[in-house]
Amino acid sequence: MSTDLEKIRRAREEADCLADEQQVEAALDRMAGEISARLANRNPLVYAVMNGGLIFAGRLLPRLPFPLEIAYLHATRYGHALQGKQLDWRVRPTQDLRGRTVLVLDDILDEGHTLAAIIEHLQAEGAAEVLSAVLVHKLHERKARPGMRADFSGLDIPDRFLFGCGMDYMGYWRNAPGIYAVKGL
Repeated sequence: MSTDLEKIRRAREEADCLADEQQVEAALDRMAGEISARLANRNPLVYAVMNGGLIFAGRLLPRLPFPLEIAYLHATRYGHALQGKQLDWRVRPTQDLRGRTVLVLDDILDEGHTLAAIIEHLQAEGAAEVLSAVLVHKLHERKARPGMRADFSGLDIPDRFLFGCGMDYMGYWRNAPGIYAVKGL
């Protein structure tokens, strides 16, 4: 175990910082303004997607100066299937979604299969509108749908192995205050 912990510490020490804490804070402020302009009078239900969305939600939600309900869900895709329709629900949504505006918060939009499937599920449960917000939009062409983007995105980041602000390296460093890339990856 100590060797793994040493590797984890070394990964943080050697990582390339792609967005420092100040850049993340500025992105969160901008996103909060955009979300507030769109949802302040909508009585939204906000879902944080575990585990990655936890840090992002905790940093974004206090910036939203309007009434909202907060909940969480936890879903992962089965294996490496190309279609994101089959989810392994660790924690399902339990609120009544009929007629509600729902905002889904997640740390990153990488390929987007899981986020797309979560949104599809929430729509099928009767949500009037489902919007998504991610701190990081990873720049590449492997999205679940061509041109896919969240409704609200904080930072466009190169296609690297990222950690920090909710994203992890071997289960660690979700708590890093900026966005980092593993050296060489």
